[in-house]
Amino acid sequence: MNQSVNPIILKRTIKNIPVLEVVQKELKTEKIPVVIYYHGWQTSKELVLTQGRKLAKKGMRVLLPDAMNHGERKQPVSKIPSFTFWSSIYGNLFEFDTLIEHLKKRELLSDKLAVGGVSMGGMTTCALLAKHPEITGGICLMGSPAPLEYGNEISRRAQEFQYKVPDDYFDLISWVNHYDLSLQPEKLAGRPLFFWHGEKDEKIPFRQVSKFVEKNQDKSYGKGIVFRASSEKRHMVEVPLMEEAADFLSQMMSVSI
Repeated sequence: MNQSVNPIILKRTIKNIPVLEVVQKELKTEKIPVVIYYHGWQTSKELVLTQGRKLAKKGMRVLLPDAMNHGERKQPVSKIPSFTFWSSIYGNLFEFDTLIEHLKKRELLSDKLAVGGVSMGGMTTCALLAKHPEITGGICLMGSPAPLEYGNEISRRAQEFQYKVPDDYFDLISWVNHYDLSLQPEKLAGRPLFFWHGEKDEKIPFRQVSKFVEKNQDKSYGKGIVFRASSEKRHMVEVPLMEEAADFLSQMMSVSI
């Protein structure tokens, strides 16, 4: 397969979800491995297009959706701390099946299905792995497999800066418990999961990922965990990391290139 060929980019709207589909032209109608890749907080699908192209060049079909409140669906961020953030992840989880059904109707859903994402998209990835055993594996770049712990961090920061969170905050985000991979790591079931995190990340604590890896990598269900840490990096994904992530998914899904 010629990786020098630029994949085509197809703009779609799937049941009100704005999506970019990235695929090599000659594979457009073929049933090939699929990756659903999620962008981060306050960004858009266009800002993960470079990663999408790199995955598509490896012979995969890549769907890049805009999360609710983002991109073509952008809305003002609520003054209530974290309300827009949690509702955006919740939307990703709700809409996952819609994207899958779209592929089924086009007869393009492969049995090799991966998820991935950056930051908020990495949290989405881990949450989906906690609930969908049909997913082959995933990549989580500067996200967190411990969203409830991150919710505690949000609450702590809000109090520190004197922002008011609802008194029943943890009841309002109680759905997070069901999607928190750190609370049910056995759901990983040995599937490949690639983590990358910068030790100086100022937005999502590095320790949330490193602790999860330390506790679970040596377990039978955690044997597929791969962890890359960068001692000097902050909350930013660079091109060499995108290449490594693409190589990981390509190998995971045994794509012939």
